[in-house]
Amino acid sequence: MPSDPIMLLSFVNTQLRDNYDDLEDLCSNYNVDHRDICQRLESINYSYDPNLNRFV
Repeated sequence: MPSDPIMLLSFVNTQLRDNYDDLEDLCSNYNVDHRDICQRLESINYSYDPNLNRFV
């Protein structure tokens, strides 16, 4: 996964849109903690919306 938060945002939202039903599925597949992704994206004012299945 990209380390840059902007690149991470793009990567994660694309993966969620195209391949995963939710953030937990994505994290499980990449063996990462969802809290880490959420914290990194919160640093650029994005949070996960489960209803949209994307960071907004």
